[in-house]
Amino acid sequence: MATMSATAVGARKPIYTSLFVQVLAGLILGIVLGVTAPEFAVSLKILSDAFLKLISMIVAPIVFCVVVHGIAGAGDLKKVGRVGVKALVYFEVMTTVALIIGLLLAYLFGPGHGMNIDTSTLDAKALSSYADNAHRLQGGGIGSFLMNIIPTTSFDALARNDVLQVLFFAIIFGVSLALVGGEKGERIGSLIDAVSTVLFRAMGLIVRVAPLGVLGAVAYTVGKYGVGSLKQLISLVALFYVSVAIFVLAVLGGVLALAGLNILKFLNYLREELTIVLATASSDAVLPQVMRKLERLGVKDSVVGLVIPTGYSFNLDAFSIYLTLAVVFIAQATNTPLSFGDLLLILAVSLITSKGAHGVPGSAIVILAATLNAVPSIPAIGLVLVLSVDWFIGMARALGNLIGNCVATVVVAAWEGDLDRAKASAVLDGRELVDVTTG
Repeated sequence: MATMSATAVGARKPIYTSLFVQVLAGLILGIVLGVTAPEFAVSLKILSDAFLKLISMIVAPIVFCVVVHGIAGAGDLKKVGRVGVKALVYFEVMTTVALIIGLLLAYLFGPGHGMNIDTSTLDAKALSSYADNAHRLQGGGIGSFLMNIIPTTSFDALARNDVLQVLFFAIIFGVSLALVGGEKGERIGSLIDAVSTVLFRAMGLIVRVAPLGVLGAVAYTVGKYGVGSLKQLISLVALFYVSVAIFVLAVLGGVLALAGLNILKFLNYLREELTIVLATASSDAVLPQVMRKLERLGVKDSVVGLVIPTGYSFNLDAFSIYLTLAVVFIAQATNTPLSFGDLLLILAVSLITSKGAHGVPGSAIVILAATLNAVPSIPAIGLVLVLSVDWFIGMARALGNLIGNCVATVVVAAWEGDLDRAKASAVLDGRELVDVTTG
């Protein structure tokens, strides 16, 4: 893999060339256009869609190359398996903590109390586009989810940009490459390394247009929905943002501190990616960049290649918070009493359904619908209440999910001894600068 080019602090480029400054400028301009010229702002959604398609175009091959190179280069397949097991254990622990936090905060602050919603007045047609996917997800269960991890063909997984299926094939290919070894293995390994270098360079070119993508996403959101759409459900939105902040700073911050790193410095290091995710409400938009940044932070590439793609399906921290928070909110808003048994059922069901969001259209609403359908005491039609603010909640949801996966990668690397702590400290302190746009 390409080595990091360190730049002296005294040789910083002009501030207007900073990707973060450009993204921030795009965000501010998008807000201004959304307020002053909403019709024109809505038409700018094409910029956001184009940027996301550009990123989507390159995600699958980058994941494949990074995972294969990492496994084949690790030299110890037992170590690779150990990293995978540790990552899954960490994911389950953090998911459980996130679900409990959402449940506790919903009960502590009661955002739905006083709404007194009559479910007979809610429009069931608003859920029609999500109903089929929700029933399909609920009916399939764990077996269907596990079968979906296995691609029909490797080319099909790459063509559909299904990250989890690409990861599955990449693990098999990487293990096979490591077992073949010898001259043939080295030739294929060198080829994959060369291809990944080119792909990361291409990623650097695509990232330069991120400010336009942010401009289009923010302009569309403000122009179409406006700030007024938040009024009715402002308590739920505000509580969710606060919940994500508490989880990131307290829980993830504490876990990262055990690895010897500071959460605030870590967030500052990822500020460009976090700003893009906040604007586009999609963590997929920065998948290649965060993989490269974590490598340059001092995390071994084999750990990055395994943990980040897996985490996108199995480690949805902010989504888990939202799941239990929204379920309890709907129960409160519809005056539905919940017993202790209901709460345990919500937690148990959410642990399963939170893993099923990958590759499902309208995933947040669909998974929430599947969860409600599995908890009979809560009227599923209450889901209509959160539809109008799902985009705004989605921004913090994507942001929290991304931070959770990045912290997970660092923690698993530290746990396994694959984190260069000296290098990480130097990068986070600003003594070594990283620019992913150089590839």
